[in-house]
Amino acid sequence: MADLDGTTSSDLAALTARARQADAADPLAAVRDRFTLPDGLVYLDGNSLGALPTAVRPRIDALLDQEWGRGLISSWWDADWWRAPQRVGDLIAPLLGAAEGQVVVGDSTSVNVFRAVVSAWRLANADDPGRTEIVVDDTTFPTDGYLAASAARLLGASIRRRLLTESDAFDAHTAVVLANHVDYRTGRLWDLPEITARAHHAGARVVWDLSHSAGAMPIDLDRHGVDLAVGCGYKFLNGGPGAPAYLYVRSELQDRLEQPLPGWSSHAEPFAMEAEYRPASGIVRARGGTPEILSLLALEAALTVWEGVEITQVRAKSLALTDFFLDCVDALVEPGRFGCLTPRDDDRGSQVSLTASDAAELVPLLARHQVVGDHRPPDVLRFGFAPLYVGFAEVLRAAQVLAEVSRRPHH
Repeated sequence: MADLDGTTSSDLAALTARARQADAADPLAAVRDRFTLPDGLVYLDGNSLGALPTAVRPRIDALLDQEWGRGLISSWWDADWWRAPQRVGDLIAPLLGAAEGQVVVGDSTSVNVFRAVVSAWRLANADDPGRTEIVVDDTTFPTDGYLAASAARLLGASIRRRLLTESDAFDAHTAVVLANHVDYRTGRLWDLPEITARAHHAGARVVWDLSHSAGAMPIDLDRHGVDLAVGCGYKFLNGGPGAPAYLYVRSELQDRLEQPLPGWSSHAEPFAMEAEYRPASGIVRARGGTPEILSLLALEAALTVWEGVEITQVRAKSLALTDFFLDCVDALVEPGRFGCLTPRDDDRGSQVSLTASDAAELVPLLARHQVVGDHRPPDVLRFGFAPLYVGFAEVLRAAQVLAEVSRRPHH
């Protein structure tokens, strides 16, 4: 056991040497300089809100001073605000394994989940009328379930919650499958290629929520034939609180897309102000109303942290960080003090979820010692590892603090 006062053990010495070696060999170590982080803070909540990229502040200053402040309405064209939803989408596309022209950015993840589920339902029933069911991942993020249920009521559909790994999860009644790539609570990574293939074999369309995976691992939407996908801009993409979400629509489906929230900016001639709606072609058809320029361009600036970064290196570091954290917990924390919900093999995202009856009390104790994680009721401690700015020495520090606060009486 290692105390915060510097007491060492052979286990701690070995872990310290391992952390130093891993940090020295880290090909992504220099990327941390692209972020603004408080000195001494070990930030392990990037799966909820990413850190601030240094490029965001000057971009927003220029936007306020020059584009909005002086250019005013002319900046829709002179500063290319109008195309921002597609332009920022094309920056996100490589992180999703998608070619250009298949991702648009705008609205919230919730809005885009609803938009995608209804659109997928209409596509499925256009091909095979009479499909009546939306299958929802039984471990889904709660909001996704709420939205799917609301869409089902409007469509006259039924909802079936299933564990998507079950062989009979989909059948001839299934129109849409709504799946989370990473379980937000446990960190388990679900098999996107296999689930997508089985859903397609049953004749269903698939909507993937990538909020807890995009920016932490390769995804390969195009290669695996995913129909639609959504995700947020504020977790591993570091776009800031409430950053706009993205919507992926596979290219061959775009001109068949009949989305439920058509807005003026997805009209074929948006400034014609016609009474009847005529959808634009391509990914523009998936847009909604007026783009949220301040947050959209903050996200665009944030995405510059990915310049020169290989997503395969990000995934390798993610697995190494989470492996190391689990090893540190095993070595430093009292045996049996925590359960572990996260798979020990590679079937995990970039987080580790531990369980303890006093999890809610431990989170503020960790924060007092400059280690930030989070709590999910009733008993889950979540630690998110953003490979672009988290290092191995910080992981060891977090485990040391966890060991210390978890063996002290709570006051």
